[in-house]
Amino acid sequence: MEAKIQNIHKDIKAKEAYFSATQFQLIYARFRSNRSAMIAGLFLLIMILLGVFADFISPYDPTIAGRDKDYEHGAPQIPLFWDDNGFSLRPFLYTLERYRGKDTNFRWVYTLNKEKEKRRYVYLFPKGWKHKALAFNVNLPGKKFDFKIPGFTFERHLFGIDSGGIHLFGTDKAGKDIFSRTLHAIYISLAVGTIGVFIAFVLALIIGGTSGYFGGWIDGVLQMITDTVRVIPPIPLFMVLASFAPPEWSSETRFFFIASILGLIGWPTLARRVRTHLLSERSQEYVLAAKLCGASPSHIISRHLLPSFTSYIIVDLVISFPYMVLSETALSFIGLGLREPVNSLGVLLQNATRADVLLNYQWYFIPVIFFIVLVLSFVFVGDGLRDSADPYKVLKK
Repeated sequence: MEAKIQNIHKDIKAKEAYFSATQFQLIYARFRSNRSAMIAGLFLLIMILLGVFADFISPYDPTIAGRDKDYEHGAPQIPLFWDDNGFSLRPFLYTLERYRGKDTNFRWVYTLNKEKEKRRYVYLFPKGWKHKALAFNVNLPGKKFDFKIPGFTFERHLFGIDSGGIHLFGTDKAGKDIFSRTLHAIYISLAVGTIGVFIAFVLALIIGGTSGYFGGWIDGVLQMITDTVRVIPPIPLFMVLASFAPPEWSSETRFFFIASILGLIGWPTLARRVRTHLLSERSQEYVLAAKLCGASPSHIISRHLLPSFTSYIIVDLVISFPYMVLSETALSFIGLGLREPVNSLGVLLQNATRADVLLNYQWYFIPVIFFIVLVLSFVFVGDGLRDSADPYKVLKK
């Protein structure tokens, strides 16, 4: 009997918590019940952390300065704990020896020296190439918007080896570490997507909010502009812009240029949704009460109308991220976006299109796996948030 009474009290408390929960609490509870979205969120968090701490995790500089000239087109190296010589608590690699002769058609080949004395051991937190944290150096055309933050310099890295090199994903034709390049590519692609989504978000709120609140001829003009931007084909646009881009532009300039263009053509969808919501909400009683209190249109839009649409805006932003990453990757892949020496997922995918890579250097496709995981994680998280933000969706127990 007492157990039944306790269960009844638990049900009552659960119902009280449900009906008194805020909108974000309900969204979070629904999102937690979506197993695929939670798993995708975990993968997405891992990918973001890999990108943010890429300098610390990477054992080598991803640029030409950190190349291994003695291990060009090198295969991935997997640390071992045991072999025929016995077990080791510290992971190790075999020593590589280069050889070129008549029997190899005078091509360099690598052989493994498996003697116990030739083991190369892996260490944690060794000193390596210098990298900076919280450092920004923006060098745009002109000097008005240039700024530089020195940041902090570090030499420690997550792992390293006592002699030679360790290349978990192998090396490319120049001897650059593909593992380090992949981590920095994730960071660059996420950064481009973040800037693009931010620009699109601001434009969508301003244009969509103004169009939906005022209506009339203002709405007509803004919708004409929105429809014009929506029908602009992105690939021909970037082809034209790429032809006019000065070749002396720095990698930072090209980075901000690509991110800005992606944001300037990516706002119409969210603007339409904001406009539709405000057209239906502007006649509500709380908006009329704000007008009678003397509130300005900008105050009503920013403090009353848009907050009622916050959950859908957040969902739209998350869903827009993979499209921004895909756009940057596609443009870099066809040579219209970022280029060497910038490390982005599109640049790395472009390096994997040669015939000799398909036949002999398959480890060039390892960044493709990270690209697929990143995009799918955003898609599943976005779908989970979209379902969680649905007010008519029943919360699973």
